[in-house]
Amino acid sequence: MTDLVLPSETNPLNNLFGGELLARMDRAASIAARRHSRRIVVTASVNHVAFNRAVPLGSVVTVEAKVSRAFKTSMEIYIDVWMEDRESGARTKANEAIYTFVAVDETGRPVKIPEVTPETELEKSRYDAALRRKQLSLLLAGKIKPNDATELKALFD
Repeated sequence: MTDLVLPSETNPLNNLFGGELLARMDRAASIAARRHSRRIVVTASVNHVAFNRAVPLGSVVTVEAKVSRAFKTSMEIYIDVWMEDRESGARTKANEAIYTFVAVDETGRPVKIPEVTPETELEKSRYDAALRRKQLSLLLAGKIKPNDATELKALFD
């Protein structure tokens, strides 16, 4: 999704509100999740957001969202936010985020979704890391035991 930063979307420093960027990322991620699953999707969690650079008024912002890994009914969406230099047109990565979406049926019950096959090195790296992030999230939520977090344990062995 590509859009312009307008005055009504900025803070007193004339930079894009963080909440406005979160909404844009959520919309882009929901489109990616819907396209992958071909189902109704709902945001399950915002796992990580990095506001690395301010996005000034008048900037052209592109939010790129891609399914990094699909699990049984959920999928991780990795989001890259790019800012275009007004004069040169050069793109700079401004921010990134990781969202989790769940595919549901018309009654709101989770439904099975297709797997993802990573192709590029970046896709493979994000795919592998998605399982570690999921295990960490489940471990912190008390939904799995430390011994069951095999991918996390492998980092320390």
